[in-house]
Amino acid sequence: MRPAFQAVVLLASAVLLLGAGTARWHWRLPPDVQAPPVPADNAMSAIKVELGRRLFYDADLSANGTMACAACHEQKRGFADGNATRPGVHGDPGRRNVPGLANVAWRPVLTWGDPRVTTLEAQATIPLLGERPVEMGMKALEAELPRRLGRDACYVRMFARAFPGRMGRIDTGTVSAALAAFQRTMIALDNPWDRYRAGEMDALSPLARQGAAQFAALGCTACHGGRDLTDDRYHAVRGRDPHDEGLAEASGLASDAGRFRTPSLRNVAVTGPWLHDGTAKSLAAAIARHGAILSEDASPALLAFLESLTDAAFLTDPRYAMPDRACGRRL
Repeated sequence: MRPAFQAVVLLASAVLLLGAGTARWHWRLPPDVQAPPVPADNAMSAIKVELGRRLFYDADLSANGTMACAACHEQKRGFADGNATRPGVHGDPGRRNVPGLANVAWRPVLTWGDPRVTTLEAQATIPLLGERPVEMGMKALEAELPRRLGRDACYVRMFARAFPGRMGRIDTGTVSAALAAFQRTMIALDNPWDRYRAGEMDALSPLARQGAAQFAALGCTACHGGRDLTDDRYHAVRGRDPHDEGLAEASGLASDAGRFRTPSLRNVAVTGPWLHDGTAKSLAAAIARHGAILSEDASPALLAFLESLTDAAFLTDPRYAMPDRACGRRL
């Protein structure tokens, strides 16, 4: 092949890869909802989301190959866990409850107690590389990622298409970027409460409507307000854990001890156990920890409202499930 022609072929291949990696992403959102913010250095693309989805379910991202992201984030539970806390790959006890991931793309802060973690890319490195606690246990094993994933020719192709600007590199940076892209697509905006607020009056039962009124009357909306029922700020609830200082660990302020980020209440009925430490085994117990003692008459209505926040389609949407194909072949 003549050098000039070879250069043209290489240039054309690079252009094709660039196009594959940066094709515009089309958000499927209600008319009144703006797309979530996306970092300039991690633009959305279909191939990047596809790669992130595959990585989300791949246990090779853990030290001993036994734990994928999905092990702690189960779709049927709103991508929460079902346990109070979750041990790491080496048996280290978990420290805080696994939160759900619905609409996580819009969250300005992303952990229970550290406001410095503001991007999904940064958050993804915490379970991968974190040491307090150890979760997936990849600290000091970063070189394992390109070795393990690079053995799969399909992964090599996917990374090349997803990250043409990084020459298809496989490392913690591109892995966390792909995981972040996939998590940004985890959108839940179609529960009965959403439909009721959009004018579909029959979407919410009379009991749930009564519960919504009680929710507001109790002052719950002061912290659990807005579209995702969270103010994204840090508050303390009753029953402080003396072994977890919460926000104070990051801020260094004694006044922040015991304060944790307000979780979104989307899919709250399926994301238990509740609170930062998972010690509330029922929604009623979680409500009581906030100082609200419900009468027998009030409890069914409020619980009906909270159950109306479940997006059933989100819990079964095949776009978020474990993929069964990649590169045109069955996995």
